[in-house]
Formats: sequence, C-alpha cells, structure tokens
Amino acid sequence: MSRQSTYDVIIIGGGIMGSATAYYLSRADEGLNIAVVERDPTYARASTTLSMANARIQFSLKQNIQISQYAFRVLERFEDEMTVADNRPHIAFRREGNLFLVNEAGRPAAQAAFNLQQQLGCDIHWWDPETIKQHYPLYAPDPHVAGTFGRQDGHFDAYAVLMGYRAKARQQGVTYITDQVTQVLSQKRRVAGVQLATAPPLTAGRVINCSGAWCNQVAESAGISLPILPIMRQVFAVDSAVKPQGPLPLTVLPSGLYFRTETGGRLLIGRSLNDDPVGFDFVCDEQRFMNVLWPELWEFVPAFDRLKLIRGWAGLYAVNTLDGNAIVGEWPELKGFYLANGFSGHGLQQAPAVGRYLSELILQRPISLDLSIFNPQRVLEGKPVSEDGLV
Repeated sequence: MSRQSTYDVIIIGGGIMGSATAYYLSRADEGLNIAVVERDPTYARASTTLSMANARIQFSLKQNIQISQYAFRVLERFEDEMTVADNRPHIAFRREGNLFLVNEAGRPAAQAAFNLQQQLGCDIHWWDPETIKQHYPLYAPDPHVAGTFGRQDGHFDAYAVLMGYRAKARQQGVTYITDQVTQVLSQKRRVAGVQLATAPPLTAGRVINCSGAWCNQVAESAGISLPILPIMRQVFAVDSAVKPQGPLPLTVLPSGLYFRTETGGRLLIGRSLNDDPVGFDFVCDEQRFMNVLWPELWEFVPAFDRLKLIRGWAGLYAVNTLDGNAIVGEWPELKGFYLANGFSGHGLQQAPAVGRYLSELILQRPISLDLSIFNPQRVLEGKPVSEDGLV
C-alpha cells in the first residue's frame, strides 16, 4: 500500500517535542491526518536521548514554572496513560531533588525566584549552608550563602518517555515517516507542505518545526532565520572511591557545574562553557573533565578527590541566543508554519505543556496554559523575554 501524500498536519522531527505534539493533536481530534517526519528512528543523536533527563520547578519566569508543574503531573501518571495494549512504559521517575547553590552576588535573583515559586505553590526550600551540610555531609557548601532545594524535582528515563509518546501517538493514528525534510514548501505566504530527501513532497496546510538543534536548517529552507545555534554539551560518568550514603540531588553551582548520582552509585557531571563548539559535533573531550570540571567538583566535594572516568558523551542544545527561552507558535510571516524551537536545554521537560499548547492553538481550542509570551513575534521585533518576565 502506498503512503498518502496529503496530511492535515506535518511535524518535522519525531523527538520528544514532535512526538508529544503528535500525541496531543491526535488525542484532541482523532479525525486528523498527522505525519511525523523523523530522519533517524534510532534517535542516536537526538537531544532527547542524550540529555540527563531532569525536570525541575526552579525557574524565575512564571510560565516556565507553570510548564514544569504540568510536566510533573504528566510524569506522575505517564505510565498509566501511555500504556498501549500490554506495553506499559517504565520511565523510572525519581524525585531526588534539585539543589541550586547561591553565592552572595546571586542572592537577590535567587530570593526573588524563590518567592515566586512559593507563591505558585511549589515545594521549594531555602537552606543555609549548615542545613545543606546536614542533608549532604559530603558537601563543603562554604562560601555559598544558601541553596534552594526543590524536593519534587528529579530525573527520569528520557528514552522511555519518548517511546511512550511515540507509541501512543501511533496508536491514535499518527503516521511516522523515516526521511529528511529538505525544504518547507509555501505558496503566497502560506505553508503548503514539505519536500523530502528520498520521496515525493507531502502537502499540508499546517507544518510544525520540532527539529531541535537542526531547527534553523528547516526554518532557513522557508526563508526564515532564527536566533538559534546548535551548541555541543558534554556529560561525564564517573565512579568515586567514596560513595554517598544515599542519592545526591542534581546539584548546580553558580558557575554552572552540575552533578547528580545515577543508578549503580555512579556520578553524572557536566557544565556548559563559553567555548563549547557550535555545530553538529559529537566528539567528547575527556580532557575537559580532567582539567576543568573535576577540580571544581573536588573543591565542593572534597571526598571526590579520587574518581574514575567511565565514559563521556556529547549532545546538542538548541540555544536561543536572543533570550534562552522557547520560541513557540505560528510564524507571523508564514501562515500555517508553527515553531517549537530554541529550548536551550529545557525541551525534554517542557514538551508536554508545549505539545498541548500547540494542539490547542492549531485546533483553536481553549488554551489550558497561556504560553503566548514565547510567541515568535518577539524574534522579529528583537524583544527578548528575560527570566524576570520583562519583555
């Protein structure tokens, strides 16, 4: 049987953002013909599967906090809702917390964010260094002045969540096509479909760019330039001679260094640096861990003076250089062309809320959570959305 060539909606990219959007669209309207075009169904280089799969409430922009609140609700019931026949996903959602260390310079911003999170009902705590030490005796929190601890924050199996959305979307009638979109087609300032690398074009009146770090390539094929760069981020897995007595939360230092325990007692460690390569580079630099990350980690956790580097890997962030926040919604100058791009490392946890929001926009349904602050119009106007909510 030949594949159809006309769809109601085409989604470019079948990672977490594309698959979550496909799920919400097909759930909202079972009569829609939806195609997801994904060039690599193994997801070997997808940001979804290469991430540390963290979900946190600790943002300072109200909408980002609300997005995470919805993600928590989704993850809590995900295994029940995404069961297909006898296939029940196991996402291993572990709420081991996120701890953000605060230095004196960062205290005002951290206090303001903490107050907002509390106003929105978040399970968030302000700890002084002594309290941090009581909970995590291996840490040397001085000279930090405080830490904010999100008790409901945690991590999960990103691949299992992606496969759960994908399987449920397919059960609801979504077609997954293995190919690469080489061009977004348009007529008279309206999207018309996509050209594929190895097959005839597909037509659709609505196309959604969910192609992650490759989103600018897709947008440029439609004559659109987005302020988004693919930037390599690296994560290292190590084994420590001294083992923590229990799991360590995702701990983030003011410099951006972060680490947490993984199953088996190992540690995952990373840090974004100003000289991280721009482009589609997946070659991990182990010397970066030895020369940059380990010395800082050792200072904060003196017991980690003896570590064995097990392996490292690299993935890509789609970094929005305008303001670091998502670009979500219809592109003002091309009717029917929608963006879900530039999540700057937060796409995995933001996919449920964004997928639902896009489905409501496209189907003109009541909006459950207003994300219009992330509208693409701000790109054309050069007006960033800062983390304090000012535009």
